[in-house]
Amino acid sequence: MFEPSQPAGPSGLADLPRPFVFRARHLDGRTVAAGETFHFDFHWFDLRRPSLDTAIGALAQFAHEAELVDIHGADAPLELCLTTSGDPVNRILVNQILVNQVIVRFETPTELKAGGETVERPEFGVLAARVRDRISTLRALYDDGPLTIDFREFGERAEHVKLTRCNIHHVDTSRRSSRTGQVHSLGGFVGEAEYEGDLTEFVPYLRAAQWTGVGRQTAWGKGELTLYTGRSED
Repeated sequence: MFEPSQPAGPSGLADLPRPFVFRARHLDGRTVAAGETFHFDFHWFDLRRPSLDTAIGALAQFAHEAELVDIHGADAPLELCLTTSGDPVNRILVNQILVNQVIVRFETPTELKAGGETVERPEFGVLAARVRDRISTLRALYDDGPLTIDFREFGERAEHVKLTRCNIHHVDTSRRSSRTGQVHSLGGFVGEAEYEGDLTEFVPYLRAAQWTGVGRQTAWGKGELTLYTGRSED
């Protein structure tokens, strides 16, 4: 469950995406005193209820020095709709034409790839494609099947959305495996990107990505993003 793999299929999916992500950046640099409580978020994507019970049991035993005292949300799964509804984004006037605008903040180091290479800037076509692929893969492995959209047409439409402002920088960080002793890079870019164009179709995917993360090594906290559309709920 925590190290899923498959013997056959594409080489890139031999080490399957895990059905969870941790969210604990608010603990960076913090020292927890004896007897003090702390929390972290744990997003679980496998909809088979017994597997969630197993995951909770594992978390309850993961450290002798800590005790799991409470759990929130396990009995109320969140459902996200990927279809468009209404006009969910800011509209601005550019050259006498109304266009949509959103801001994406990459909260933790994010690593996106296109054509097998790591990209330096989060162009929207690449970002949308990686969000689409991650959601579809999680659905295929842990829900009722992959997305049924036309992937190529989705990607072509996303290419028309422009990256109009990019304020990002690279962060180098790593983790050491307690099992193997190996050091693994967890670097990537953080910061904000602003996009303009026909975005209404893609906003539900970006909202879902706030839960799933995007890019490489999301299970360990990379690829966390926040979406700003100008509406109070974002």
